[in-house]
Amino acid sequence: MKKIEWKHYIHLAGKQEDSKSDLKAVSKKENKMKKISLSTLTLIILFLPAAISFATPSTTYWTPMTLDIQPYGVLHIGGDNYFTILGKHGGHVRTFTPDFGPEIGVLPFDKVQMEVGFDYLGGADYPWFFNAKIGSPEDSFFKGQPALEVGIFNVGTKTSGPSRTDFNIVHFLIGKTLPANLGRLTVGPYIGNHSALVSGTGKRENIGFMVGYDHGFIPAKDKDGNEYNKLVLAADYATGKNALGGGGVGLYYYFTKDISLLTGPVWFNDQGLNGKWKWTIQLDINTPQLFNWFQKKKP
Repeated sequence: MKKIEWKHYIHLAGKQEDSKSDLKAVSKKENKMKKISLSTLTLIILFLPAAISFATPSTTYWTPMTLDIQPYGVLHIGGDNYFTILGKHGGHVRTFTPDFGPEIGVLPFDKVQMEVGFDYLGGADYPWFFNAKIGSPEDSFFKGQPALEVGIFNVGTKTSGPSRTDFNIVHFLIGKTLPANLGRLTVGPYIGNHSALVSGTGKRENIGFMVGYDHGFIPAKDKDGNEYNKLVLAADYATGKNALGGGGVGLYYYFTKDISLLTGPVWFNDQGLNGKWKWTIQLDINTPQLFNWFQKKKP
């Protein structure tokens, strides 16, 4: 999350099985969403500098439902771990492969912003995932405007077989800061590759909705006068019995405005893919001082 200064990466780890039957013709509804997805992907590519690949979007906790986009020229480095802490795993996935990934803001504008980057899942056979998102922050074009975003994430490199990783999930977001300092709320749909984003039994589960919420506590200032919150409560959820389906509630602790640690439980809609609930620990670091050449020049 940026304004409250936090950000981390989504894991879509877990087993993928071949569909047990041929998928039927795509419905008219999904065809319509696919056309929107293609337009979205085209828009992202047009805005993407040639030297930078797609990246994982900023997230709230388990999903990308956050109002924040990485600021221009600010590099973010994140490392996530998910593991089982109680009981027997019963043959289910006990831990996810550790996730490391950098991300950076690439548009020098205030009203329209964009971030790109990638994830590397250590120990996975096909560890590379690329993603991006573009959007407009709250109140950018008129007072009361909600935050609007569109992005694509978990674009993997294996495009066939039982362990394919080309989830290619396009998501849309609308979000708003709630009155009376009650936090921030986001909601939006997603659609992924119907051949990859399936249930543990191979059933197509590639369309759903996501919701996210965060609320900061204990305001603080650093030596330069920058404001941030020492604690941030974060919660989110994604529908669908697929690798993305699930959510969690956790707490961020900020050592500084640019360094935070998240911890809390995550549960899943399909234990056949992701196993039972897990505990996560995520470290996030922003390093703007290393990339001064990207910063906007003052007049």
